[in-house]
Amino acid sequence: MPTLKLFYATNRRHIGADRWQPEGYDQKFSTDSSGNLRFGELTIDADEATITRHLAKDGGRIGIGDGEKLSGYLAKCARTAAIRAYPDPVQVDKSLDIPREQMGARGMFADVQALMKQTSDVLIYIHGFNVDWHNAVGSALALQTMLRNQPGRDPEQDVVVVLFTWPSDGKALPWVSYKSDRREAEASGEAIARAMMILLDYLRRLRGKDACQQDIHLLCHSMGNFVLQSALPWIDKVALGRNLSRIFGHVFLCAPDVDDDVLEEGRPLGKLHEMASNITVYYNQGDAALHISDHTKGNPERLGSTGPARPGLLHQKIHQVDCSPIVAGITEHSYYQCGRVNADIRMSIDGVESDASQRLRERVANYNNVWKMKPAG
Repeated sequence: MPTLKLFYATNRRHIGADRWQPEGYDQKFSTDSSGNLRFGELTIDADEATITRHLAKDGGRIGIGDGEKLSGYLAKCARTAAIRAYPDPVQVDKSLDIPREQMGARGMFADVQALMKQTSDVLIYIHGFNVDWHNAVGSALALQTMLRNQPGRDPEQDVVVVLFTWPSDGKALPWVSYKSDRREAEASGEAIARAMMILLDYLRRLRGKDACQQDIHLLCHSMGNFVLQSALPWIDKVALGRNLSRIFGHVFLCAPDVDDDVLEEGRPLGKLHEMASNITVYYNQGDAALHISDHTKGNPERLGSTGPARPGLLHQKIHQVDCSPIVAGITEHSYYQCGRVNADIRMSIDGVESDASQRLRERVANYNNVWKMKPAG
């Protein structure tokens, strides 16, 4: 029975008497504030045969697995997870004999860095709407498992997923849940901005032999993109009008529940390209969840439904991929977890060129940054 490990950061409220060894996290903000962060790691035990069965699902020529089903299974396993939070140096009991460098964000980053030195890239993952703690853990572990098992991966390169989970309520109540999660997503912008600033400060402190040659990437799903959007003003404020610091190798915006012009200059994510070497938007024209967001919640056209409104106005780093031809009838909203879309993400992590033949993409019209996935066959 394999043991799966996951690093996490959260601004959720802990469950249990001991915040450093919590039983889990709930649907409320940390009692300290919505911007307060906890860093930790957890382990779960899972059945190898069940994982193998989900990975064996046909992904169509290139790419394997049903990550959505795997996510649901691992979410159930997460109910018995062993959780350890890294003590915060400000709040920890001074009688505890714990070196400061092993506390809080610094402690987790040091442990993650040790894995990066073993040739592991890091993918920070921000989940979307209607996701409770257990489902967030399940999704992150499924994503990590899928990316580590894609047949076209670089065998010399591993991927470690770090989950950022915000207090989505995990309840699919019409109107109420969506509006509630939207408020929590917006309020969580400060927390993710703080996490990025802490990460940037940590990276700047690395010198010489302590620095590794691995990359840090970011993947936001659905309303997680709105969390990122809400973080940008905080990051920009710290930058004092200067260009934002480049932190990420690749940023993946998957089924993004944000406006379709959000990446244009002067719009909320208009400076995101300054923080990354590459950005890819994955969208599906048949995404029912985003059609509901668009038509019943009064939102403008969603980026995850139609892609960027005016691709010709976007920075050359930004690419869009229409996944509609290969996700219909499989999964309409969480397709980043499955088959060839997941394989395409792994190829980007491995540095495969956008027009490489193994991606099974084709350019659309005369744009260099507009792609459509080819149907399996």
